[in-house]
Amino acid sequence: MAERTLAVDLSGLALPTPVMIAAGCAGSGRELSGLVDLRRVGAVVSRTVTVWPREGSPTPRIAETPSGIVWDTGLQNPGIDVFATSELPRLARSGVRTIVSVGGGTLEEYVRLTSALLGHPEVAAIEVYLAGRDEEMDHEVLGTHPERLSEIVGAVARTALVPVFAKIPGGATGTVDLARAAVRAGATGVTLTGSPPAMGVRAPALRPELGGVTGWLSGPALLPLTVRAVFEVSQALPEVPVIASGGVRTGLDAVGCILAGAWAVQMGTAVLIDPAAPVAAARDIARYVKAMRLTSPAQLRGRLRVPGPFAAAVGERTEP
Repeated sequence: MAERTLAVDLSGLALPTPVMIAAGCAGSGRELSGLVDLRRVGAVVSRTVTVWPREGSPTPRIAETPSGIVWDTGLQNPGIDVFATSELPRLARSGVRTIVSVGGGTLEEYVRLTSALLGHPEVAAIEVYLAGRDEEMDHEVLGTHPERLSEIVGAVARTALVPVFAKIPGGATGTVDLARAAVRAGATGVTLTGSPPAMGVRAPALRPELGGVTGWLSGPALLPLTVRAVFEVSQALPEVPVIASGGVRTGLDAVGCILAGAWAVQMGTAVLIDPAAPVAAARDIARYVKAMRLTSPAQLRGRLRVPGPFAAAVGERTEP
């Protein structure tokens, strides 16, 4: 029997475990220092970096809900130049594989960001943040328009020297079509999905929960939405690496995503509660793989047992 391993390979992005920390939830790398050994995490996705520094949204930026959080950071970050010279090396020194999340409002900004990362061996992959406003085309959410998504992702993929993953915006319709557009444009794979838009209200104070008024929803409530998105995209594009992101709290949550077709998972809100959650989840995945008498998480992928008629119907509906 082959030696058992937790390692996975996302078409060129090799990870020691299939459990990553989602964009922004590891901060600049300093915040988790002493709380978790990042070398035991599959990868860290950086906070989304823009060309120029951003101060971020007014406070408060986070509010609890019954099954998660509503949040809005406004993409606070120091800009690509400071990130590349300060935060990126710090993450690299921790020994963790670093995936850089890039975001912008114009095609030129995405190209500049990708170009600025060339020559930095610390960058294992790029994740393209597509939930921001499209300043050129005047779209509220850039990544909900397949043609525009293709243009942006294609430009990043042609410029980059590392694998590129397109993060499909949460709450978007036609997730399969958006994922297909990203892959045809050159993306190595897709992350499913970003946080859907949300808002909270403090009724006694007659005020919104967030300083920026509207925001995004994260936490356990998203898991069923994530699993469905993963399942549908994986059925349509079985050879494409899919990263599940949204609502994953435990190893069994991660296993559910992998059974539905994910190649790897990201944990976000769970890390804010327990920085070691990705390590514990990876350990639980290992136990599950062993109990199933398999040798790797990749052998779990897509093994979800669905009724024959439903499986046939899905196949007809999602033919590439």
